[in-house]
Amino acid sequence: MTILQLDPPIPVYITETKECGLATFLIDYSCEHHLKWVVFMDKTGEIWVFDNTKVRAQKNVTMGRMTKEGISNDERCRG
Repeated sequence: MTILQLDPPIPVYITETKECGLATFLIDYSCEHHLKWVVFMDKTGEIWVFDNTKVRAQKNVTMGRMTKEGISNDERCRG
């Protein structure tokens, strides 16, 4: 098992909860498991661990990364 502290933390969107947060740690159990993201949730301050399949990068206009619906993750989380 490997734990990596992300510095700086990465703003992420959680598809399961439809909320945003800051990914602070990444846990890798091995090649047979999904990566695990330790996320500090923006709205509640709770700390949760999510599988890689539930975590997406937040909108980044500079990199051209928008959601498919044309609504940014930021607008969903902060609006």
